Amino acid sequence: MSQIPDAPSSSSTLRAIAQTFRLIGWISFWIQLVLGVVSGIIVLLFAIFSQRSGSPSNNPGTGFGVFLAVCGLIVLGGGIYLAYRYTRIGRQLQSSNPSNRPRKSETVQVLRLGLWVNLAGTLVTLLGAQAIVGTLVARSISPQAITTQFFDPTRIISGLDMLVVQANTNTVSAHFAGLVGSLWLLNRINRP
Repeated sequence: MSQIPDAPSSSSTLRAIAQTFRLIGWISFWIQLVLGVVSGIIVLLFAIFSQRSGSPSNNPGTGFGVFLAVCGLIVLGGGIYLAYRYTRIGRQLQSSNPSNRPRKSETVQVLRLGLWVNLAGTLVTLLGAQAIVGTLVARSISPQAITTQFFDPTRIISGLDMLVVQANTNTVSAHFAGLVGSLWLLNRINRP
């Protein structure tokens, strides 16, 4: 992984890069997986409870915002897979057989894909968060909410609504962890 594409490098540098790929890959994998599972459970619970309440259309988190949140979680699945793939690249780089090692151009391509996946996931999740928070704010400042807040339960912002906002924040954080990991590795292999 020297400056010259696909040129062999010293074994100590290659070993250090391989260890970095494995370490950063596992850290990124576990951060994204834990945050993604927590977010997925929260969104799933939200969907179940909003359906049981009998009026899911009155819930500010349903609709487009939750759809984008779920899309962000699906994209996060791709980010988790790519983080795991970084660990496999690290293992391949440790191979004693040079033909089993990935070329630098292939590795950079995987890292760039990881960057784009996590950027797209961040964008989709942020758009979902904006839709959910915008709906919550509109409900909280509407004239009807001010005058009838104690009598109209559909105007009260519940804890479950806030959990959906937290789930989106967790998903954005997971995508951020994936971005940081990909950028760190890309910087590491392009170092002179």
